[in-house]
Amino acid sequence: MVSSMTGFGQASAEADGILYTVEIRSLNNRYLKTQLRLPEIAAFLEDDLDKLHRAHFYRGSISYFLRMKNVSGQVLIELDEQALRTYIERLHSLIPAGIGPFRIDLSSLLALPGIVQPPTPDLDTIEKIRKTVLELTLEAFEQLKASRRQEGKLLAEDMRANCSLIREKLNLIRQRKDAVVEEYYQRLSKRAAELLAQAQLEMDQALLAREVALFAERSDISEELIRLETHLSHFESCLDSQEAAGRRLDFIAQELLREANTIASKASDAQIAQYVIDIKCAVDRIKEQVQNIE
Repeated sequence: MVSSMTGFGQASAEADGILYTVEIRSLNNRYLKTQLRLPEIAAFLEDDLDKLHRAHFYRGSISYFLRMKNVSGQVLIELDEQALRTYIERLHSLIPAGIGPFRIDLSSLLALPGIVQPPTPDLDTIEKIRKTVLELTLEAFEQLKASRRQEGKLLAEDMRANCSLIREKLNLIRQRKDAVVEEYYQRLSKRAAELLAQAQLEMDQALLAREVALFAERSDISEELIRLETHLSHFESCLDSQEAAGRRLDFIAQELLREANTIASKASDAQIAQYVIDIKCAVDRIKEQVQNIE
């Protein structure tokens, strides 16, 4: 079953007084593009998470959010006291002698670079964070995949309906194509008879038959109908594939459109041309939906 590239997944858990929340959103993209937003304390997980995404997804623009909230009262920042003292001493050195007491805005000092930093986790803490985050990520992945499969099911149903419409028009074209040559023969015979009658000449039946045979050969669309039917069957089989089939489906849809255009150009018949227009409209709808498939 094909999957859409649009979906959402979420997972959360508390460990060692920290509430972890993972949110994943995915949108359409021709290739796989991941955007990770991590707290500084968990920045070391960027490579692991990127590899994990590439192991589970093939296409789509994926936004990954990790939030860590302290629910135990434990301090999750470190204060560089030496850097703070250095800033204060520099400020003191800028004050002219003889000026009385002055105030320092502590909140402004804390916003200066290097004062407040995330704590440096030890190896044990790093492994605990890694284990918790990766487990939650896999759980969020499952929700995301379920969401994408559900939408993929709806997309597949719509594309199957369009495939059925194309088959219906193909059957009508098959029924019509043999009559095209016969109608051409009748029109050519009538026109030739009218012109020859005015000149009081007899019709050359061999020449007429040769002209009709040439027309039949030029307008023969049997191969195109077979190829279009084959592409259509291949497309429907890909909809049942368990693998990512978006790019293959896109390529097959292009081939469907190519064969339809060839049929329209060769058939030389207004009714067949109308059926081909219906087929091309259905293929265009398929191509739009395929852009959402992973």
